[in-house]
Amino acid sequence: MAFVPCFQHGYPIVSNVFLTRYTYRMNPTDPIPEFGIKRENEERRDGGVGIVFDPNTQKYAVGLQEDNGSYRLFSGGVSADENIKEGVLREVTEESGLYDFAHVEMIGQAYTHYYNSLRKVNRVAFATCLLVILKSTDLKKVELEAHEKFSLAWVTAEELMKDLELHNESKDNDHWIYFLKKGVSRARELGYDTSSAI
Repeated sequence: MAFVPCFQHGYPIVSNVFLTRYTYRMNPTDPIPEFGIKRENEERRDGGVGIVFDPNTQKYAVGLQEDNGSYRLFSGGVSADENIKEGVLREVTEESGLYDFAHVEMIGQAYTHYYNSLRKVNRVAFATCLLVILKSTDLKKVELEAHEKFSLAWVTAEELMKDLELHNESKDNDHWIYFLKKGVSRARELGYDTSSAI
């Protein structure tokens, strides 16, 4: 396990918890990419995102937003005392209801600047992405917060990519697009995704 100081990207290390949770690198020689547009008054909220795939239907799980019909990945902030993998899987389950996971692995990390349209605030985050392969599509009751207005939907990688690019005029989806490409590539490499062509 290698650790890379966060201050090289202009972010202070606030504690050993921060250091161990967010700077573990799959390959310490790879640079961590940075996405989005830097904005004034950004709030720091580190967390993660799940690229969730069902090998039986060959579809990806997404949130379908009520307000504009766009797709979103299941994601959210992770507390300082929470393990990043457990935190991302908690967000996936709370937001989608999906919980029966066959395979989970970290596939990428990125610094990202974005406008959180659900909370209406500018954010900066260190984001960790997990590839989540489902064993089944069994569901628990969702636990959406008041500002979260979306429901579970199933789409192909191509449909999701097209939608993320269509709604990316402010560069807020750049990190999701990056993670989706990595997730699909890894799901194909593992033999789960046999139909995507992105």
